[in-house]
Amino acid sequence: MREGRLVTLTPPPATMRIGELARLTGASARSLRYYEQQGLIRSARSGGGQRYYAATEVARVHLIRRLFDAGLGSKVIAQLLPCVDSDDADIHEEAFGTMVRERDRLTADISRLVETRDSLNALIEANTRHRPGAGRCGPLPAGGGRHRDA
Repeated sequence: MREGRLVTLTPPPATMRIGELARLTGASARSLRYYEQQGLIRSARSGGGQRYYAATEVARVHLIRRLFDAGLGSKVIAQLLPCVDSDDADIHEEAFGTMVRERDRLTADISRLVETRDSLNALIEANTRHRPGAGRCGPLPAGGGRHRDA
């Protein structure tokens, strides 16, 4: 019978420098500086200007990264973070409304992207059928695509 080993996890230090926070969160130091510039995270500064972050910023950075991955921008994330910091029901309700609006915006964006992809597929199909040789496009399909001024 093998003896089980007790594994102890070392909690993050009470404060850490930017490199340590980057290592613990997978965010680059550049991203962390951007998050701080946008008011998403906070740091204390040493006399020499070095940033020191509280251990609580680790979970906050993970949350921020998940929100960015969900397609939210820094301004929207800044609106949502007070919900994490507060037990105020009004703040939670406002954050919920923001998330619903962002989801609806993303859904509309997805619909437009699907339409664009379908138009491109129609163009590819038309050119596949009318392509006696490479280098010449066939007729464009009627409808299907929307003209957008740049």
